[in-house]
Amino acid sequence: MIKKDEVYKIGVINKPHGVKGEVTFTFTDDIFDRVDCDYLILMMDGILVPFFIEEYRFRSDNAAIVKFEDVDSAEKARMFTNVEVYFPVKFADEQDEISSWGYFIGFGVDDVNHGCLGRIVDVDDATMNILFIIEREDGEELMLPAHEEFILDVDKKKKIVKVNIPEGLL
Repeated sequence: MIKKDEVYKIGVINKPHGVKGEVTFTFTDDIFDRVDCDYLILMMDGILVPFFIEEYRFRSDNAAIVKFEDVDSAEKARMFTNVEVYFPVKFADEQDEISSWGYFIGFGVDDVNHGCLGRIVDVDDATMNILFIIEREDGEELMLPAHEEFILDVDKKKKIVKVNIPEGLL
């Protein structure tokens, strides 16, 4: 069974495209095109399920037409409408550069002045100011700007982001 901390969100399936089972996929990270992984993980009824990609083609900078194996009709493709798409962290770890803030979900956050702040549980990218949503040990939520200037180090193996938060931001 695939666990939530083994993947990170890269987009959403929009709707069927044509009659041969293709779907339109809007993505925030094109990692599926840059690494050797032949499947995407979809959130189906609360369960993370891998679906193998038969083929895909880009429609724009943030959209692609995807054909999954064994999905060969518009009716079958319709079940993927508005389904979240995830990518396995183990393949993303092979990359030198990190191309999506969503990659950090599940990472712990340590500040040089305040110590452990908690664990990143979500990323709010609805506005220009991207925020890490951090769950503290006491259950409180903390919103922290996901800004490169604040990040001192990223330990991919230990899944820790070391930050230096400016005085007064917490």
